[in-house]
Amino acid sequence: METYHYSQFNHVVVHVALFDDVTNAAAIRSRIVQAARNLGVDGNIEREAVNFAFIDARLISSPLHLQTAIYQALLSEAQGQLRTKTVHSEILWALNPTNNITEAIRRYGVSDKSAALIVVRVDVSDTPDLQRRMCDIIQGHIVPFQALGRMTDWPIIKKHYKLDSELALKEVQGNLDREHFIINNIVVSSVAMKNVMT
Repeated sequence: METYHYSQFNHVVVHVALFDDVTNAAAIRSRIVQAARNLGVDGNIEREAVNFAFIDARLISSPLHLQTAIYQALLSEAQGQLRTKTVHSEILWALNPTNNITEAIRRYGVSDKSAALIVVRVDVSDTPDLQRRMCDIIQGHIVPFQALGRMTDWPIIKKHYKLDSELALKEVQGNLDREHFIINNIVVSSVAMKNVMT
């Protein structure tokens, strides 16, 4: 698990873990939906238990891509301009190339078939036993972030960002390293500029 500190945002602490071989994605998704529907004390307890951003790791091109989305969500929260209900869902919104919140959650959030997940927790302090709490929810293995490169599904990222006709990619066609570098630059720039353009 990695931890990032953002002193410019009231000393926010962000914890990020990459899970592979996830076998209970459908149950996680169902639990999130049910927590949103539950009322009262039980609902509050369950919402706190799943108070994370669950991100499909296949759609993240690099750690910078993820960190840019986290930063944009924190910035929106600090300015009182969240477009979604929570900072965690705002991270998913920031990752999506369109402004459709439902589409962002469907595309970038946990799906029934997710086998690799990035789990993000934004908090104002270090939360005790956070890694254990993540592992209580997710049946899978925490792996180092270096493993993200083998999980990324570049064709799906190209499709979501509509990059098939991108001239820069046509010029380096066949050179996968250059293609991935260019796609990552476009995606990170798009996430970074999204708040400015909306």
